Amino acid sequence: MFNLFSSSTGVDISTEEFKQKLEKEPGVVLDVRTSDEYNAGHLKITDAQYDFLNGDFQNQIVNLEKDKTYYLYCRSGNRSGQAARIMQKEGFENVYNVGGFEELVDAGFEPNGPDNE
Repeated sequence: MFNLFSSSTGVDISTEEFKQKLEKEPGVVLDVRTSDEYNAGHLKITDAQYDFLNGDFQNQIVNLEKDKTYYLYCRSGNRSGQAARIMQKEGFENVYNVGGFEELVDAGFEPNGPDNE
């Protein structure tokens, strides 16, 4: 399981919960991996890629609308978990860490990238 933190905040959700929430509550899907990771493959439903490690994510969230729903993923769920918690502290109420890219692809989310175009 990707949950490295306490899930008492309700930020970390499983791939199944993500599928269910996405149907009821469409939102913005953010990939917080590096550009190289993103270019090697990402989810087709991804709306934006903001690198968590180089500060791009932190610079971009000030431009995001706080009343929207956000779903974040990375390679393993660690960076997206940290990113989701930062967003929550900044006043975003509907933000979820949905885990790692491979896990999401294995769960049936369609990939996009050099091997899948």
